[in-house]
Amino acid sequence: MAENPGADRNPRFDDDLVGLDPYDPEAQAFAEHLDRMEKCEPAFTIEASLRGVGEFAEGSNRAGGLRWWVAAAIVVLVVLGVVVTGWHYLTALLEWLSR
Repeated sequence: MAENPGADRNPRFDDDLVGLDPYDPEAQAFAEHLDRMEKCEPAFTIEASLRGVGEFAEGSNRAGGLRWWVAAAIVVLVVLGVVVTGWHYLTALLEWLSR
């Protein structure tokens, strides 16, 4: 049985990207970009938040130079904020338990 070569083809090549080669890696990347840009999902759920963190990580991995350093600084600041907040609440809990 022969494989279906169009099974993994993005449907955008039938509507928005007519005339582009659906097997060209640059055209596939552009179709994926359009899919990400037109997502209409709720952003206030845990799944959407985790997906957003994943997209940030993927984007920062693709970035280079100054953009990579800015993304790394943001990650360091977020982790530092979590550690400081955790330390504050841990010391407050230990102080409350020692009464």
